[in-house]
Amino acid sequence: MKFSDIKEKIQSAFSMLELIHKERAVEILEWEVGELENIFSLLVLGSFVGIPAPPVQVTLELLSFMERELMIMSNKVFTSSDPLAEVCSVLDAF
Repeated sequence: MKFSDIKEKIQSAFSMLELIHKERAVEILEWEVGELENIFSLLVLGSFVGIPAPPVQVTLELLSFMERELMIMSNKVFTSSDPLAEVCSVLDAF
């Protein structure tokens, strides 16, 4: 075995490790963004679940950032009495 072969194998191993760590870091960041969105939703719409809400002016200004969550909530209200529609709406999200 030549030195260049060994060097190539070591480089490929390190590049594979780098790829694995990058993918793991992206997964962690995606999870963290999701959790921050959940916290933001609770802060803005906390009055629905009994958490003290921020002042109305602040809530109204922040509602524009929650368009997706409000659409999901309104779809859940419309499909709450129809289980088949609920399944179809979940499949439509993917």
